Amino acid sequence: MWYQAEHCGVGVAFTDVVEGNLAAHTGDDAAVVAQRRRALENVLGCEPVRYVRQVHGTVVADVTGTAVPGQAPEADASVSADGTPLGILTADCLPVVLVGTRSRAERGDVPVLAVAHAGRRGLLDGVLQAAVEAVRAHGAEQITAWIGPAVCGRCYEVPEEMARSAERTLPGIRTTTRWNTPGLDLPGAARSLLEARGVRVDPACADRRAWCTLEHDQLYSYRRNATAGRLAGLVWPRTGKEPA
Repeated sequence: MWYQAEHCGVGVAFTDVVEGNLAAHTGDDAAVVAQRRRALENVLGCEPVRYVRQVHGTVVADVTGTAVPGQAPEADASVSADGTPLGILTADCLPVVLVGTRSRAERGDVPVLAVAHAGRRGLLDGVLQAAVEAVRAHGAEQITAWIGPAVCGRCYEVPEEMARSAERTLPGIRTTTRWNTPGLDLPGAARSLLEARGVRVDPACADRRAWCTLEHDQLYSYRRNATAGRLAGLVWPRTGKEPA
């Protein structure tokens, strides 16, 4: 496990290569992926994790009070206000976990949980803003975010025009890579977006070089080796079942 913590009775985690590929859409054997997911749920001691079919968009799937569908909904973020565990899959893009607490929560209430997949397109189009709004729509007043392992600004090289266009949309996102070429700082831009909306970003994920997927072999990176592997950003109530 790359990172695991507890916040307000909720577990937050980001996997690495030890847990294996957790994506069923990248060519891996679906049965093997399902087995890995179940093994991870047993380790975490949580109910089945709900994932989405990611398309680099801004749709937030609200799974509160819903049964597990035959096919995961098409979305790039999800939210639950009833303790349903959530997961998001990435291999360079940002996996973002959100935990929102209500000031008037009843005893036994769990915080509002959310996850988001924020690649370049989703970040520029507003997927994080949409996820924060979805958490607040369930009454959360205090929100904490974790920006998981992703390619850092010194490693995310892009064409000059792409860097210029992104900077026009999100001032401050443009950077210069370690190769002295145009780049984008997605984690830095995400942090700025979240903090501007009153979201606290946990300091555990502040050192982006230490959490760079391109620079660490323990993390999946599509840019490094076109891997089919995907790591997961996860959030679940710690009050669930005990680990097997």
